[in-house]
Amino acid sequence: MIIVGMADSAVVKKPEKLTTLGLGSCVGISLYDKSTGVGGMVHIMLPSIESARSKENIAKFADTGIPSLVDDMVDAGAYKHRTTAKIAGGASMFSFNSNTQLNIGERNVTATKNTLDGLKIPIVAEDTGQNYGRTIVLDTENGELTVKSALKGIKIY
Repeated sequence: MIIVGMADSAVVKKPEKLTTLGLGSCVGISLYDKSTGVGGMVHIMLPSIESARSKENIAKFADTGIPSLVDDMVDAGAYKHRTTAKIAGGASMFSFNSNTQLNIGERNVTATKNTLDGLKIPIVAEDTGQNYGRTIVLDTENGELTVKSALKGIKIY
């Protein structure tokens, strides 16, 4: 099991598994090419690198971390046109956070979807929003994404 930290990404081939822990407002994006068994995961924290003070870690942002992950997967043998996405996270962790501008989780999910759409990578499963944290595991044997949360138990996509 390879652990993907916050603002980090990794690519593996089957039978390896990838996991990222503690997705609150962050979004975990898992990509998988069934034909090659290549999987990737990125744990993004913010929607866009554009207004960031520090632009060093591109995995921190949806608009740069996801394209970089796709490139790394292609380098590992994946076919972009066969790659699918499963996403989780983007929670609103604080109930007073009704202002969309302040709701970083919602903005992260929107940026993730827009970036994947621009790359023409379909989202085949999603467990986003709400008000609880998640941990995810991508199994490259079959492409299953397991989403674990204290409030909702375990879901497999």
